Amino acid sequence: MEFNLPSQIVKDLSFGDEARNKILSGVYKLSNAVKSTLGASGKCVIYEDAMGRPVITKDGVTVAESVVLMDPVENIGATLIKEAANNTVKEAGDGTTTATVLATSLLTGLNNYKGEEKIRSIKDGISECYKEVVDYLDNASIPVEGEMLRQVAYISCNNDSSLGDKIGEAFEKVGKNGVVLMEDSETNDTYVDFVEGTQFEAGIKSPHLLTDKDKGTAVLENPYVLIVSSNIPSVRRIQSILEHVVKTKRALLIVAPMDQQPYATLLANKVKGNIKVNIVDLPGFGPTKQDTIEDLAILTGATVVNEELGDDLDLISPDVLGEAIKSVTDAKNTTLQIKEATEDLSDRIAEVENKIDKETNGYIKKKLEQRLSMLTGKVGVIYVGADSAVELKEKKDRVEDAIHATKAALQEGIIPGGGTALLNASQLIEPKNDGYKILLEAIQSPYNIILDNAGYSDYISPKEKSIEAGSGEEDDWVGVGVDVTCGCYKRMVHNGIIDPVLVTKSALKNAISVATTIISADCIISNVRSLESN
Repeated sequence: MEFNLPSQIVKDLSFGDEARNKILSGVYKLSNAVKSTLGASGKCVIYEDAMGRPVITKDGVTVAESVVLMDPVENIGATLIKEAANNTVKEAGDGTTTATVLATSLLTGLNNYKGEEKIRSIKDGISECYKEVVDYLDNASIPVEGEMLRQVAYISCNNDSSLGDKIGEAFEKVGKNGVVLMEDSETNDTYVDFVEGTQFEAGIKSPHLLTDKDKGTAVLENPYVLIVSSNIPSVRRIQSILEHVVKTKRALLIVAPMDQQPYATLLANKVKGNIKVNIVDLPGFGPTKQDTIEDLAILTGATVVNEELGDDLDLISPDVLGEAIKSVTDAKNTTLQIKEATEDLSDRIAEVENKIDKETNGYIKKKLEQRLSMLTGKVGVIYVGADSAVELKEKKDRVEDAIHATKAALQEGIIPGGGTALLNASQLIEPKNDGYKILLEAIQSPYNIILDNAGYSDYISPKEKSIEAGSGEEDDWVGVGVDVTCGCYKRMVHNGIIDPVLVTKSALKNAISVATTIISADCIISNVRSLESN
């Protein structure tokens, strides 16, 4: 008999305190590995990959993903914490270590309480307190502009001024609506280049389309672009296009709705290596969707095929195809690097700008502005170089984190860094019940761990220091933290020590979600492990 169905795998069961204690043991093991990377004085972690090769990194999510524990229940605990980290990086691009630290601290506080009714009451209190913390962070937020961009990038690169300057330069030139990507440099040098490009909301539709499973991206070099605004019912209808793509040995990006049969056929051929293809949904929605599709066509030089307007898929030729230098699709977006702007594109931009000036409806105006950002966007490419493969991997991890953090800062602004903003929130919000107490204590953990990693665990909080000094002015300690590079108390924002609001809020939200779910469990069902080698 083949044991390949879930119901046929032998299970082990753990209950009550035994289950929770094992879960917590796994959480603590993972957290101890990850938290050492937090802050400007965070340490590197060396782990062994699947091939037995050593890898050096300071990226929290990379460290977390490398951990698989022998005990199945402990491993479940570690995996659930990874979920908080992964969700955070998907939403904000950074903050994985902070999410791990917060979740662990929350679980420690929650574990002191027993009983379903008590846990439910505490969860309600945590939820209420979370709203107050978010309100505080939003009110403390400072819009990002000018030199602050470089400061965000500098901190996210673990205080590497050279990398921070290059990332800051890239974002300054592409602007709020632009896109910054990362590539391997052909030399040892790290530099920035800029190309025409755009980004639209259309994420990965299947893991089989991924070209880089670690990053969760589908990358096509020099692809043709096929845009069909009506449904593609079968592969036969686009046979001539597919034959042309295979013949020219090019990749193909299909932007179209598609039935399951042609979709499955294309996936199978992609997996077999018969064709390099990616399939994404049409951009835009609502009253401006068709215009957005036409915008994309102008950007790529494609012709939109629409059978509802009289086009016949059977009769289309390769002439309808557009082109891109490169396409990159992640979980949410597709980014295109395109060739130089054409006259048609310039006319289209002028047309949209004119409509924006005349439009009085707020909703329509916002949609027009989104279209304009898509048409006028630029792509900054940071080419990362290093003297060795090990150094390159570690450097790329830092650059990737910094790109995401800087983008997040542009979206929702910044707050005092080094865990200071959350520490301030914990000291300014009045604890109303046990749920409040647990969360307010937990959000102090990033600040404390950053100090521990730097060897400053004996430092008192800025509030205590202000009271001790008798400065007199109320709340003058708000925004003051410890610069761990010198062990000095400083106003964090004024000294360039900052965090993106979006990253902090996302880390906190996901930590709460995972921690409150784990503590509600009373039974753990795990697969029985065999110690026999294969």
